[in-house]
Amino acid sequence: MSTDHSPAPETSVPTCYRHPGRETYVRCTRCDRYICPDCMRDAAVGHQCVECVAEGNRSVRRAAPRTVLGGRAPASAVPVVTYALIGACVAVYLAELASWRVVWEFMMLGRGALPGGEVGGVAEGQWYRLFTTMFLHQRGGTFGITHILFNMWALWAVGPALEQVLGRWRFLALYLLSGLGGSVLLYLVGSPQSAAVGASGAIFGLFGAYFVIGRRLGGSVGPIVVLLVINLVITFSVPGISWQGHVGGLVVGAALAAAYAYAPAAQRRLFHLAAPLLVLALLAALVVLRTAELNPAL
Repeated sequence: MSTDHSPAPETSVPTCYRHPGRETYVRCTRCDRYICPDCMRDAAVGHQCVECVAEGNRSVRRAAPRTVLGGRAPASAVPVVTYALIGACVAVYLAELASWRVVWEFMMLGRGALPGGEVGGVAEGQWYRLFTTMFLHQRGGTFGITHILFNMWALWAVGPALEQVLGRWRFLALYLLSGLGGSVLLYLVGSPQSAAVGASGAIFGLFGAYFVIGRRLGGSVGPIVVLLVINLVITFSVPGISWQGHVGGLVVGAALAAAYAYAPAAQRRLFHLAAPLLVLALLAALVVLRTAELNPAL
C-alpha cells in the first residue's frame, strides 16, 4: 500500500526592494516596502528606508545659521556686499573721469549755482545728493587718486570682518546710514554752499563700528584706535577736508553698531530692525528741518 505525498506549497521569501538578493522581513514604517539592514534608518517608531528619510529631510525647514550677533551667516565666505560697494565706487569714479557732469549732478551740495547757471542742491529738493555723494571721489589728480585708493583700501580692510559678523543687510545698512550721517551733518552745520564728495563718512562709520563691536566681542581694538586717531588728526589739520562728513559718519556708525552689538538676545531681531529705521527717520527729520530753515518762505 502506498501513500501519495502532496508536494509542499511554494513560499515566496520577501527581499529588500533595493537589494533583491537579500532576504528580509522588516518593512519601512512609512512606505511599507521591505528593507535590509543596510537600508534601515532608525525612526521614532520602527525603521524607515533611505528614500523616505531623504524625503522627510527635504520637508523639514532648517533654521539658517546665525553669527554671534544674530546676523544670518552667509552661505559663502566671500564678502559680497563689500566687493559690490568697492565695485560701485570704482565704476562711478571712472564715470567721473569721463565727465565732470557726474560730479556736479550728484555731489553733496546744500544750495549753490551749478555750471549751467541754475541753482541746485538739497535745499532745492535734490535730496538724492545726500546719498549719491558717498559713491563719488575727488576727480583726477594726485589727491583724487589717493582719495579713492585710501577709501577703497579701508573698505577692503575692515569691511569683510564686519560683514561676516553682522550679516549682509545689517552691514549694508551700517555703511549707507554712516555715509548719510556724514552728509546730513554737513548740511546741518556747514554753509549752504558747502560741497563735498567721498565715501569717507561711510568709512569712518565702519571704523566706529569696528571699535564698538570689537570691544563687545573682546577683540583687540588697538589698531583701529590708532587708525582713527591718525585720520581724525588729518581731518582737522588738512584744509579742504569735510570734518562734518567724517564726524557724522563716525557717530552714526558707532551708534548703530552699539544697537547691533548690545541688543538683548531675546529681542535682538526687533532691535536690529528698529535701529536703522530710527536712525533713518532721525536723519530725515533733521534734513526736513534744515531745509525749512533755508526756505522760510515755503
